[in-house]
Formats: sequence, C-alpha cells, structure tokens
Amino acid sequence: MSTARRTALPVVAIVGRPNVGKSALFNRLTGTRTAVVDDLPGVTRDRNYHEAEWSGREFVVIDTGGLVPTEDEGMPVLIRTQAMVALDEADAVLFVVDRTTGPTPVDLEIAALLRRSSKPVIVAVNKVDSEAGEMDVHAFHELGISALHPISALHGRGTGDMLDALIAVIPETSALPAEAGIRVALVGRPNVGKSSITNKLMGSSVAIVDSIPGTTRDSIDSVVEHDGRSFVLIDTAGLRRKARVERGVEYYSAMRTLKSIERADVVVLVADAPSGIVAQDARIAGLADDAGKALIIAFNKWDLLVKDNSTAGEYVHIAEDELPFARYAPVVQVSALTGQRVGRILTLAAEVYDQAGMRIQTSRVNDVIQAAADRRPPRAGRRGKILYATQIGVFPPTFVVFVSDPRAVDNAYRRYLANQLRREYGFVGTPIRILVRRRR
Repeated sequence: MSTARRTALPVVAIVGRPNVGKSALFNRLTGTRTAVVDDLPGVTRDRNYHEAEWSGREFVVIDTGGLVPTEDEGMPVLIRTQAMVALDEADAVLFVVDRTTGPTPVDLEIAALLRRSSKPVIVAVNKVDSEAGEMDVHAFHELGISALHPISALHGRGTGDMLDALIAVIPETSALPAEAGIRVALVGRPNVGKSSITNKLMGSSVAIVDSIPGTTRDSIDSVVEHDGRSFVLIDTAGLRRKARVERGVEYYSAMRTLKSIERADVVVLVADAPSGIVAQDARIAGLADDAGKALIIAFNKWDLLVKDNSTAGEYVHIAEDELPFARYAPVVQVSALTGQRVGRILTLAAEVYDQAGMRIQTSRVNDVIQAAADRRPPRAGRRGKILYATQIGVFPPTFVVFVSDPRAVDNAYRRYLANQLRREYGFVGTPIRILVRRRR
C-alpha cells in the first residue's frame, strides 16, 4: 500500500537510559522544543525526528525513549523496540549518560549493545554544568567507548566540541535532496487509534501502540509514499477536554497537537466509530477549521460495528450533523486493526490537498459570485451591491468580494457565497475564506 522512505540526510540517534537528558539534548541540537522535557522518567516514548545543522553540515536527529535493556515486558519493551529501530536507521549514535550518577549497570548494558554495532558512538556525559564537574567524566571510561564529551544539554556547555566530533564521523549529505511531502496530521482524542493507523500506513511499528490512553506524547513525523505521492505523517498526542488536561506533560502534549495542526497541510480527525462524534471531536475539528486546514473525518474501529448497507451513509450524516461547520470534509470508515480502507486516508489527503491549493480565474469567480447575488441579493434593507470578486490565496482558498456596503454581507451570506463556489468548483475537504471589502 505505502512504503517508508528515509531522508537523504545522515541520521544521528540519541540513546540512553531514562531521564538522563536525551530530549533536552535533542532540543538543544535542533533549536526547537519539539521533544517533551519533564523530570519524570520515560516521558519520551516514541522516536522523534528533526533536522539539525552544525558548521554547514545538515543531519537528522532522532530522539528516543529511554533504553532499559533488562526489562522484558510492558512499556519498557516497546520503548526499547523503538530505540532499536532508531539505532538501525542511524549513521551515528549519541549515547547520553548522567554525570551525577556515574556509570550505572544499565549504562554498561547499553554500552555493550552499542559496541556490538558497527555505528560510530559518541558518549555525551550530560549535566556537566561547570569545570569542576569535568573531573567526574573519567569514570565513564568504564563504558569501553573512547569518545567521551562533557556537556550540559540544558546550558549548551561543551556541545560545540561534541558536535565537531559528531560531524567528523557521520557521512556527507547525500547528493539526493531530502524529499518533502504533503503534511498530514492525525489528530483526535486519546486511544482512538491514531498510532495504529500510522503504523498500518507505514507498514512498520513507527509509533508505539498500547491500550493505555495517551501513549503518544510527542508528535511523530514519518515519510511515506502512496500512489506516487509523498506524505509526511504527523502522529500526535491525543487531545483531551481542556478541563482534564493536567499541568505538565499532558499540557505540553496538547500544545504539541495544536502546533501539529498548524504545521499540517491536511488534518485527519480520527474518531471512534462505536462512539460516533463527541464534543471533543467537534472541538478538534473546529481547531482545524479555524486554522484553515484541509480536513478529513476518519471513523476508526469500523470492524467493531454491526453493519448493513446503510451504515456507511449514516456515519456521513452523523459527521454532517455534529460538525455542521465542516460539512465540506469527506468521511472515510477505516479499521486500523484489519487495514480496511486505511490507504483511502492518503488518497483523500492528496485530493483535499489539491483542492485546497486550487486557483480559479477571476472571470470565473465573478461569474459564480454575480450569479449567486442575482439569485439571492445581499442583506435586505441595505443598499449593498457586489461589484466584483477575485481569489487572493490558497491553503485555504481565500476570496475577496468588493461591495458598495460591507454591512450588507453578513456571515450567513459569506457562507452562502462559499457554498456557491463549492457547488461550481468542488473545494472538497477545505474551508473557504470570504473577505469583504468596500469599493466605491
């Protein structure tokens, strides 16, 4: 159905046991706050990718969950699996350890695992916040890895020397350009199957899937190809109702989801088919609509329903009734468990992306708008007259309508004009913006 493709840039994996500062170092190297940072062990669970640059050299950094090699069940096993996949993808490894604890048995196990690989390994001894702390670095020679670099991920101390050593061992950037794609954000409430859909689309366990709500805390980017087109999948933390979002990790995960919507070209609202559309689904769809993003409604867990020939149509009506502001959004019924129609999500994403980027000639815009005004003139009681209209933008399609009196064109009339444009040209899956300007 779809195949994963790796970026053309060299890849560096950040690994280490939980709570040694891997995500803080990731944020330092990428100049972002992409990775959630918290004092709780195990906050980072999935792989998180971002580009970085040092001395003119570009590379991709992967932040991973904490490695606990001896654990044999539960979430630590899933985290370890993700970290091992990252190691397999990487051209080099930054092994983060904690100066304040010295080398631990888990550090020694991870070091043994890394020594058995053929990848260049640099040990970043973190939390060396002053010159006095550098004396503690020598204890880490016990790891059997010669490249030791004292750093402070929090303050940036020593990271320059570490990066100099890193770019000396990673390969040169490939001559092939890194391929972009249509950015698709999978959003929804916790535990509706967003990560499972991502994994099915990728054909591998890209994001950790577990029955615990809120398993995905960071937004994860993965590149796939489907029907000859490239997509960047953004798998996000689930958004809970605001009153239930606690301070700390849940808060930052919610903020990450909002940022993922902003980053996306297409937003896929993943809803739980047995539950239908609930208030939180409507809120999330509203965020996408407010941001002007193309939108798809995907009802997951379709395999759990008892269905007949009319069930699919009923769910289209459910979406239209519960999300009246987003009736432009196509609906797809999927099962991440069986794979039923999951590929249809990317097919629709390409279609709505193209619709959101569609431009209409000014003469044709005027034909539609003037015909609409003839059928239904602007607000009665006003001497409002539509003079002409033109499209001024895409993503979302944006039109400006020049009128003699803007007060004659209220929100209801703007929706009417948008619907006339949809009737003529489609604009499936995308909001339409109608701006009104006075023209004398």
